[in-house]
Amino acid sequence: MQTTIDPTEVAKFEAMAAEWWDPNGKFKPLHMLNPCRLDYITAQIAAEFDRNLGTDTPFKGLRLLDIGCGGGLLSEPMARLGADVVGADAAPRNIPVAQLHAAQSGLAIDYRHSTAEDMAAKGERFDVVLNMEVVEHVSDPLAYLTACHDLLKPGGLMICSTINRNAKSFAMAIVGAEYVMRWLPRGTHQWSKFITPDELFGLLVKAGLDAVDRKGFVFNPITWQWNLSDRDLSVNYVTASRRPA
Repeated sequence: MQTTIDPTEVAKFEAMAAEWWDPNGKFKPLHMLNPCRLDYITAQIAAEFDRNLGTDTPFKGLRLLDIGCGGGLLSEPMARLGADVVGADAAPRNIPVAQLHAAQSGLAIDYRHSTAEDMAAKGERFDVVLNMEVVEHVSDPLAYLTACHDLLKPGGLMICSTINRNAKSFAMAIVGAEYVMRWLPRGTHQWSKFITPDELFGLLVKAGLDAVDRKGFVFNPITWQWNLSDRDLSVNYVTASRRPA
């Protein structure tokens, strides 16, 4: 496979593969964040493709790629909303976990052990690419985002989330999440690979995409919930971009 994957990064997630669907396991932060992520994703897709979220399958007819799908935490709700979903991951042990859970849930999802570069080279094209919490783990962010651009049909939409790089993100995403709360194994993230919102917007433009939106994912320790923010992108944040038609 053509790839920008970092083998060290893949090995970290391989070691945790069996725990994807345990809400109290090593992926607890993603389970907690998922409702907030889905709110943003569904709103952006509905607005871009003029879909009514009040219907049972508003994304019917849309081909969607969940790149870095892990165990399928986003692939499954997208399939339930009617999208034709392909889930791809560079960590081979994640795929059977995702396949088994989808089968148990009665969902038809095309899971593959593959990379963005390999799929783009084979001519795969999608209306939507979900690129969530992946770009901070690859060896060459620009090459990776360029491959994601190539995977989009003209007029297609990419949702990309990652972690800002500053003192606060080091304190919360590494010290807090890995050492204090122990939500993630130590070493899951490297602060030096985090990307600021301005850097990500610049990379998206260089990759040939039109960056159109960005918002923060903000954790409230009182309500123990995540919320979207127009202003606070200091730690976790998400962007929307289009491939020009």
